Amino acid sequence: MKKKVAIIMGGYSSEYKISLKSGNVVYTYLNKANFECYRIHIFRDKWVYVDDEEREYAVNRDDFSVKIDDQKIKFDCVFNAIHGTPGEDGLMQAYFELLGIPQTSCNYYQAALTFNKRDLLSVLKPYGIKSAPSYYLNYGDEVNEDAIVAKVGLPCFVKANKAGSSFGISKVFEKKTLKSAIELAYKEDNEIIIEGFLEGIEVSVGVIKYKGKTKVLPITEIVTENEFFDYEAKYEGKSQEITPARISLQQEEKVSAVAKNVYDILKMNGFSRSEFIFVGDEPYMLEMNTTPGLTTESILPQQAKIAGISLSELFGNAILEVLPKNP
Repeated sequence: MKKKVAIIMGGYSSEYKISLKSGNVVYTYLNKANFECYRIHIFRDKWVYVDDEEREYAVNRDDFSVKIDDQKIKFDCVFNAIHGTPGEDGLMQAYFELLGIPQTSCNYYQAALTFNKRDLLSVLKPYGIKSAPSYYLNYGDEVNEDAIVAKVGLPCFVKANKAGSSFGISKVFEKKTLKSAIELAYKEDNEIIIEGFLEGIEVSVGVIKYKGKTKVLPITEIVTENEFFDYEAKYEGKSQEITPARISLQQEEKVSAVAKNVYDILKMNGFSRSEFIFVGDEPYMLEMNTTPGLTTESILPQQAKIAGISLSELFGNAILEVLPKNP
């Protein structure tokens, strides 16, 4: 019997449009011979199942079921394609844990931890994972430009601590523009991380659970036309994403080992995509995404393709990894 799979997409953040694209790609490529697929839109004002004629059916949040023509549909598994809150920060993961419904992304603690850039890097530091010098601010804190520059130097990056797809991020070259960059970041989050600029090659490393084992995918080099890998560079063609990356064998082995180590240290499941910058041959970690973009142009699907894994297999494997195994 086919497994009923709810593909959740949308979300409450600035990334909802990208999430809808990702979710629809998953819906298109999942093997319909094996799975009965349902597109579920998750928004602040409604949770609905959307059928192929774009008709909407309300989701019962008590048990995450849908009623269609007097038939109650309950799901065997949830495929999580929500970028940002509530799909990437642990909220949906905790909800499905309470309901006992398997879902394809990491567990709720790992999701909450990785979504918080400064907490993630702090947890990994004792394991020898290198990162840029950083300075933290919470909304309402005094902004001491001299202290910030003394800690991280110039140029530096001002980032919303819990936001994806480069929303609320600025590259700051002069002390006098720090406050405006901080104000921009606060539009996305009430916590800010300010990081020193690292000069070097930027790469993105996908790590997934594949056929029961941790698998590092071919590495992608990020070459942006802009000052950094911002939203325009990611989604509007202002960058090159070169897979496999043009890096030395030593660099490839080092960053692959670090990415796999981080995945295993955190007891991750599902997809992850971590960003690093090489300073010489040493990879410095920037962040980890646990529900990365899944469109045909997105980095992780590009990496899977180079690894010989089709989208149908990539998405289907994610479901099989979390469904209960037959005894």
